[in-house]
Amino acid sequence: MTAEPAGHVMWSPNPLRQRAANHFLEDVLNLPHDAPRVELRDGVMIVVPSPTVAHQNIGNLLWLWFRQHAPQEFLAVTAVGVALGLKDSVEPDVLLLDAKVEQTNHYVMPSSVAIAVEVVSPGTKRRDRLEKPVEYAAAGVPHFWRIEQNPVHVYAYDLVDGHYELAADSETELVLSAPFEIKLPIRDITP
Repeated sequence: MTAEPAGHVMWSPNPLRQRAANHFLEDVLNLPHDAPRVELRDGVMIVVPSPTVAHQNIGNLLWLWFRQHAPQEFLAVTAVGVALGLKDSVEPDVLLLDAKVEQTNHYVMPSSVAIAVEVVSPGTKRRDRLEKPVEYAAAGVPHFWRIEQNPVHVYAYDLVDGHYELAADSETELVLSAPFEIKLPIRDITP
């Protein structure tokens, strides 16, 4: 007697193409609807860990704050990727975009990004603290924010001569002049 496979088989990247680092942005766009979130790094699909409730709450509260306080020329979004190249993409936790961006796209170009925000979780520490800032800087994203948890602490960086320099950081109120006048009480994004 032979056992028949039961139920749905979970998606995973093609192992041969993974080893060959031969995935492209088009492959990510054509993933099945039930595939996990992925980012591309040099043609390799990286499955993005599921965020915790606290992580999601911080990102959602920041999205809401941006929606309420950013000027009309900006658009706050979540769960949208940034195409860094044909074989490279990232999916920040929150993006503040140029409001003129095409709203039917799953990915935006770095030139449309005003602020890319990463909320650091245990499974994303190295990537959010070390790797993504370098990738965003290389792509020309003018502002990068890293949000640490427990307690919530925001680090805001400005792109200067191809690399990020700390513009401000706070556990109480983040005050910045770019890309618009920002006075963000950290309690407003603390779950």
